Amino acid sequence: MPLDTFLLYLATWTLVALSPGPAVMFSMSQATRHGMRGAVAGTAGIMVGHVLVFGAVAFGLAAVLASYSGAVMTIRIVGALYLMYLGAKMLFAKPRNGEVAVTTPAPRAHGGLVLQGLAVQLTNPKLLLFVLALLPQFIHPGYPLALQVAVMLAVTIVIDSIALLAYAKLATHGARALKGSRAIAWLERAFGGALIFFGVKLLLSRK
Repeated sequence: MPLDTFLLYLATWTLVALSPGPAVMFSMSQATRHGMRGAVAGTAGIMVGHVLVFGAVAFGLAAVLASYSGAVMTIRIVGALYLMYLGAKMLFAKPRNGEVAVTTPAPRAHGGLVLQGLAVQLTNPKLLLFVLALLPQFIHPGYPLALQVAVMLAVTIVIDSIALLAYAKLATHGARALKGSRAIAWLERAFGGALIFFGVKLLLSRK
C-alpha cells in the first residue's frame, strides 16, 4: 500500500472513529456502569467484530450477504432490537445511589461484556456495508490484497480502540465527578436512551 493511500485511510477512519455511534455509546455506557475495565472488555468485543467484518469483506462473504436484501434486513432488525434491549437495561436498572463502579467485574462478567460488544458490531449491517464500500477505494492493484486488508484492519483496530477508550475515559471522569449525587443515575439513563435512539434509527433505516 502506497504511503499516501495509507495516510488517507488513516485520516478517513479517524474521522469515522470520532463520530458518535452505537459503539461509542456502548463503550461509554459500560465505562459508566462497570468502570474502565468493563469498557476495555466491551471494546475488545467490538474489535473482534472488526476482525470478523474485515475477514468477511476480504473473502467476499460480505458482498454475497449484501446481495440478499432479506439477510441485511434481518441483521438490521436484530441489531436494532439488541441496541434497544441494552438501552432498556440501563434505563430500568436499579439505581446505585450515585456510586461509580470501582471494583473489577468478575471474569465471567468480563466475558459477557466482550460478547455484548461483539454483538453490537455484528448486528450492525451499516458497518458491514460501509466497510464493503470503503475498503475497495484504498486497494492498490500493485500490492498483495491480503497484506493491504491486514494493514487497514490494524489501523482500524488501533484508531477505534484509542477513540472508544478515550470516550470511555471521559464517561468515567464524568461519572466520578458526579459521584454521590443522583445525577449519575440520570447519566446512565441518558446513555440507555442514546442506545435506544440508535436502535430505533437503525430499525427505521431504509438503506
